[in-house]
Amino acid sequence: MRLHASRWMLVPAAMLCCSCTVGPNYRRPQLSVPPEYRNPAAPDGTAPEPASFGDVRWWEVFEDPELQSLLKTALDRNYDIRIAATRIEQAVANVGIVRADQFPNAGADAGFRRTRASGAGFPFPGFSGFTTSVINVTPSASWALDFWGRYRRATESARAQLLASESAQQAVRASLVAAVANAYFRLRELDLELEITNRTLEAWRTSLVLTVIREQGGVASLVDVRQAESLVTTAIAGIPQIQQQIEQTENLIRTLLGDNPGTVSRGLPLSQQKIPAMPPGLPSSLVARRPDIRQAEQTLIAANAQIGVARAAYFPNVVFSAYTGYQAPSLDEFFTKRGWIWGLTPTLNVPIFTAGRIRSSVRFTEAQRDEAVLTYQRTIQEAFRDVSDALIGFARTTEFRVQQQVLTETYRDAARLSETRYRGGVTTYLEVLDSERNVYGAELTLARAQLSELTSLVQLYNALGGGWQQ
Repeated sequence: MRLHASRWMLVPAAMLCCSCTVGPNYRRPQLSVPPEYRNPAAPDGTAPEPASFGDVRWWEVFEDPELQSLLKTALDRNYDIRIAATRIEQAVANVGIVRADQFPNAGADAGFRRTRASGAGFPFPGFSGFTTSVINVTPSASWALDFWGRYRRATESARAQLLASESAQQAVRASLVAAVANAYFRLRELDLELEITNRTLEAWRTSLVLTVIREQGGVASLVDVRQAESLVTTAIAGIPQIQQQIEQTENLIRTLLGDNPGTVSRGLPLSQQKIPAMPPGLPSSLVARRPDIRQAEQTLIAANAQIGVARAAYFPNVVFSAYTGYQAPSLDEFFTKRGWIWGLTPTLNVPIFTAGRIRSSVRFTEAQRDEAVLTYQRTIQEAFRDVSDALIGFARTTEFRVQQQVLTETYRDAARLSETRYRGGVTTYLEVLDSERNVYGAELTLARAQLSELTSLVQLYNALGGGWQQ
């Protein structure tokens, strides 16, 4: 097959070497980054450490084996993770679709046609018509010359969208890790509440039996018996509510795992969950660590590239098409010089009047870019606030948990003294009742304070951009 016409395809290649790319190149906007986070737990005047709690991998943060198993299952089977993975696949395919416009398209046509003309259509006596046969094989190629960088900008935008999809999946992973950890800690706190209630119920039942014996012996009054019964009833009434919350939290965890509702295995109790050291690190590193910030920047890069795509419409569009091949009535003449055919069709499309369509398209993409800039800056600002809120929350919840531990021990001592005073006849049973209620309420509050401290830890880890690591 002779390809003399292929030399004409070198013309667009040479022009492409001298082409340019219209539209603005991406430059990161000016960012207002604070020198340090607002952290009430940090000593004044100390420089922040470069290392960050957000750089620690999630399996090093959460050391409970059962929690680690739940997190692994969730990251493998959660539907949000799987949906995000399909979006990455879509973005990868889209890059291939858009990038293909930069290269020539080639194809080939092959056919055979045999026709017969009737002799009745010709005014020649005795003419019975004729039969013709045509065999043709015609390879062809076309190339839309990307002289102004329209397709290159479109590819740049598609690649940025791909990176944004990958960052979005990482953000989903981080959010899922935080959600599973919070739900698991909530479950262990409810288990502790149920344990405290059952233990308290047994103690109050024993106290009720002793009070009845004392009333029958004439030492205590019937009022004391009724007050002891009220304590037992209070504890019994609280158990179904706690069990309801436990079962609903288990259903939540199983849903996060991508499973149907059911029970969840337990690991370490709430009091044995470890709290690692957690320096916040430098605020400037947060921009590169948090997946949602990287996603916002890649979205901005994609929007910026679309301006070049829109501006390229102002300029002529050049398309080179060429074909070559053979056409003959029989195979004997097919590969001969007489049967060779070729054609070259350069096309120039120049926009002359579009009623402002191109100008409006450029303005539209520029407005989208401006929106993406503001979204990117807002995302960074909200990230700094998330970290500061998490640092404040962890510091204050830790202070509250420490004070609640002291208060709980104080109530326990007061309850023991009240019981001794009551048995010695110094005080009434009402004082014992109040003391035991205080102990029960303080223990439940302490359990919730421990939960708040752990959830604040999870919030800080997520705010610092941790949890998405593979």
